[in-house]
Amino acid sequence: MGRYRIHVATGAWLFSGSFNRVQLWLVGERGEAELELQLRPARGQVEEFEQDISQDLGTLQFVKLRKHHSLVDDAWFCDRITVQGPGALEEAAFPCYRWVQGEDLLTLPEGTARLAGNNTLDVFQKHREQELEERQQIYCWATWREGLPLTIAADSIDDLPANTRFHEKKRLDYEWTMITGIMDIALKHVYAFLRSWNSLEDFDALFWGQKTALAEKVQKCWQDDELFGYQFLSGANPMLLRRSTSLPSRLVMPSGMGDLQAQLEKELQNGSLFEADFILLDGIPANVIQGEKQYLAAPLVMLKMEPSGKLLPMAIQIEPPNPSNPTPSLFLPSDPPLAWLLAKIWVRSSDFHLHELQYHILNTHLLAEVITVATMRCLPGLHPVFKLLIPHTRYTLDVNTRARAQLISDGGLFDKAGSTGGGGHVQVLRRATTQLTYRSLCPPDDLADRGLLGIPSALYAHDALRLWEIIARYVEGIIHLFYHEDDVVRGDPELQAWCREITEVGLCQAQDQGNIPPQRRELLGHSAKNPISVLPIWGHNPNPSSCPFLHT
Repeated sequence: MGRYRIHVATGAWLFSGSFNRVQLWLVGERGEAELELQLRPARGQVEEFEQDISQDLGTLQFVKLRKHHSLVDDAWFCDRITVQGPGALEEAAFPCYRWVQGEDLLTLPEGTARLAGNNTLDVFQKHREQELEERQQIYCWATWREGLPLTIAADSIDDLPANTRFHEKKRLDYEWTMITGIMDIALKHVYAFLRSWNSLEDFDALFWGQKTALAEKVQKCWQDDELFGYQFLSGANPMLLRRSTSLPSRLVMPSGMGDLQAQLEKELQNGSLFEADFILLDGIPANVIQGEKQYLAAPLVMLKMEPSGKLLPMAIQIEPPNPSNPTPSLFLPSDPPLAWLLAKIWVRSSDFHLHELQYHILNTHLLAEVITVATMRCLPGLHPVFKLLIPHTRYTLDVNTRARAQLISDGGLFDKAGSTGGGGHVQVLRRATTQLTYRSLCPPDDLADRGLLGIPSALYAHDALRLWEIIARYVEGIIHLFYHEDDVVRGDPELQAWCREITEVGLCQAQDQGNIPPQRRELLGHSAKNPISVLPIWGHNPNPSSCPFLHT
């Protein structure tokens, strides 16, 4: 018995408060008590009140709540509830962070992370099992296109669970950004429609509106070879460049290019020869936009690293050899300026498609969606890995559902404006999926495989490694609190179900392709002194600093 001090925090989002009454119960190991006070929670406020309870509840385990309504169900976003009991030195926290709708009874467990237990009488175990059963009814898998990772079963954002959608301010910011972007394009289109373009300088007429110092610098030197090479190292898509270990087999020298062959071999021997191959685009059918046939290229770019750190192009092959053209042309810096510039523009065009489709949509959005759905289906809120990941998945399902409805859908933006639209973009995604590897998702391994470690001018590589190690230290600290030896990992049924859900379900038996190791490899042959090494999503990595739980 004694006095309990209760704090109820409501989210700061628009419409987070509610005019409906909220009833609370405290549940301890020795009993349950209904609180007399009924709340009408206000947005961004923390309601504080005290309650005298005649019985001894013991250690608090749950808070139950029910939101009543008569005519209108006014949803309430509850952040958390904290309770300090008689004689307690610390508050017990009951995190919620979700919308409360309807009049169903919602049970919030005390929020301390804990692994699943084997005791069927454990009230927390019963709660987490029931929670997963409910979530698995809400978060269901769907196939958007054959040959691609599975997605959430939602055709539009209206089909998504309320707790996965943008909060109101985020939605307004997102939609306003989209509207202003469309207006900017429309105004420039009207302005450009009234005048012809007769030189490259005429394109500067489009460069008005919001500017940055970097954008203005790029505008001035976008034609330079130095910027062209820099973009492969630290531009929007620094994922294709790799150090050459031999001359590419697709690089066929036309007659009369013995000097270029000798230069390439010299750079190769010195370890300063690099390449960027867009072969993934070879044979992809190009789109037709408003009756106009579009075009795609699958270039190969050979570059050299100078002692100063500058990466400069040496040759560009626009298309690989084929029966009708066994010796395709090579473009060189010594070619007429406009011919060389056109070859570089073809490369930048191809770079856009691979960046957007392979490295952005697939490696970022679709993989994150698989992990998000698997997390909601397999890890209860009390699981430490759920707590570790959930802040990083907040808007994943909303963003991805919008993209499938507006960007890569039939009649979407890719179909209307992209050379890979009309179905080619789906083929690119399928090809990229078959080539997806676990190592390519880990920057230390990926950079090592591409020979980009230790290059002073590779700014992306330096930043990626620093961020990766920061994440690794944090994740390792959390994981060490719960997984002290291999047997704990091996014996965690929720963690194992999560791993299987990712590889066998979300990634469509990806372990059978050989690029992503099967799950059991992450359970065997690891040192108990290094539990982080047994917890990568798909496979073993002997360097704990290079295998955080997720690349978030």
